[in-house]
Amino acid sequence: MKVYKSQSEVEKDIKDNVLVVDEDVKFECSISIEASLKIAGNINALDIDAWDINAWDINARDINALDIDAGDINAGNINAWNINARDINAGDILYYAFCCVYNSIKCLSTKAKRKVHQEPICLDGELEIKKNTKESKNPTTIEIDRATYKLVE
Repeated sequence: MKVYKSQSEVEKDIKDNVLVVDEDVKFECSISIEASLKIAGNINALDIDAWDINAWDINARDINALDIDAGDINAGNINAWNINARDINAGDILYYAFCCVYNSIKCLSTKAKRKVHQEPICLDGELEIKKNTKESKNPTTIEIDRATYKLVE
């Protein structure tokens, strides 16, 4: 795991306006950068003092943060408080109360952590729930996106 303890350590690793980390990354400091992030592993942002990630592009396996303000997010799973982005392409999205994108969201599932919440909003595109189907032993039941539904005829 790559651990950054200061803004200057982060800035040293930025090449051509891109911060590339070929493993998990942990930020133990507040950062403010104008660069794209390309992270091969997980981003641990719960320990960022600022609680915000501001970037143009975030490419990672898992993102755990309070607020995400980004251009594009491509991730396996997202666990966040609030998400504001241009496009999201992810596995499961777990958000606190608000998830808004300018274009589209493509994911396996979305779920709010809070009872009072706003369903995900796509201003110029649409929400596409990718089907992750598995065959079932019971022909009247199908598993989709980690939830089980009975088929109705």
